[in-house]
Amino acid sequence: MNKSVSSLWGVQKMEIVSKFNWDTFGHFRHFYLRGFSFGDRMIKGPCQIWIFVSFNTLFATGSLIFFLSAMLFGYMYLFPTYSPVINSYGISESIVSNGTCNVLNGSWIQDESYPLYDASRCPFAEHGFNCLANGRKDKGYAKWRWKPKNCDIQRFNVRAILEKLRGKRVVFVGDSLSRTQWESLICMLMTGVEDKRDVYEVNGQKITKQIRFLSVRFSSFNLNIDFYRSVFLVQPGPVPRHAPKRVKTTLRLDKMDSISKEWIDSDVLIFNSGHWWTRTKLFEMGWYFQVGNSLKLGMPLTTAFGKALDTWASWVETMVNSNRTSVFFRTFESAHWRLTC
Repeated sequence: MNKSVSSLWGVQKMEIVSKFNWDTFGHFRHFYLRGFSFGDRMIKGPCQIWIFVSFNTLFATGSLIFFLSAMLFGYMYLFPTYSPVINSYGISESIVSNGTCNVLNGSWIQDESYPLYDASRCPFAEHGFNCLANGRKDKGYAKWRWKPKNCDIQRFNVRAILEKLRGKRVVFVGDSLSRTQWESLICMLMTGVEDKRDVYEVNGQKITKQIRFLSVRFSSFNLNIDFYRSVFLVQPGPVPRHAPKRVKTTLRLDKMDSISKEWIDSDVLIFNSGHWWTRTKLFEMGWYFQVGNSLKLGMPLTTAFGKALDTWASWVETMVNSNRTSVFFRTFESAHWRLTC
């Protein structure tokens, strides 16, 4: 059986399974009762009683097991087996080391000089992430600094960084994790600006997760720091013709987000993705994967995420000027969904 025939047969199987519902089971139940009634009418002796009742019970039980198995396999096909999108891999020392300093090998230490800014005084800190403004009493959670094992990271020098970023455009692309990083950088840089009125959102918009594009300008430094909401990095698409009813939207794994052309003209590009690649965010909401004209109903999350990142990497190589633009990819944060405030 070739792949196209196998895929078609898989869709047909699901259409058959989808017809099994509790109403269908109601018809089975009626059939069971008729069978038992027939058995009761035929009983004339101990031997016959045992034979008919056992046969009908066995038949009913077998049919019920078949029905439940069909439902189970249907669910497993609709929602492929869960596996984490990001696996744990060892990080090569040669990749992360800078001479004798490996900045990724270290620990968090307390530092009473932190935090670097007061979120309550930063107009670009989203209210939902402003713990102190929302009633948190302790401040110790903000007094932590990353300390590499064999070296020190220079303290954040806001004036020096503002000068290095003068005339530049910094772009963050991703989900809420990327947006909060964008907010934090803006708040940190604002501490080095004397006239706060020189810092503003170019369209006068409030910082919310619903807005797909936000841009904050530091006019005295001719600096723009932008955020684009693109949680998958690749392009959502319409439902193909003849797709199963459960498909509400497709995710085109081989096409970059339609707004990606707006990211190219930048000096620093910071991407993130991963936290939306879950069964609840995709399959249970009717989102399924597509490559070319082919709908990939049974594709696992890990495979789909890998294909999307291949598309992203190819786009970076072909569309981004590496002589001008520095590109970073912010990895998955396993503690992102934990309560922090």
